[in-house]
Amino acid sequence: MVGEQLILELKAVDRLAPIHVAQLLSYLKIARLRLGLLVNFNVREVRTGIKRLVNT
Repeated sequence: MVGEQLILELKAVDRLAPIHVAQLLSYLKIARLRLGLLVNFNVREVRTGIKRLVNT
């Protein structure tokens, strides 16, 4: 959790799977937060491995 406003989930996988998204959304719901970032470090450029999720 970053600044009690954002959850940052770090991964190092070949590609992000739907289960990774579901896991982060669960964390957001439990923490009652709106914004999360899913970051995969197993990519050539880190910026291509970032997925922003919003809990609605």
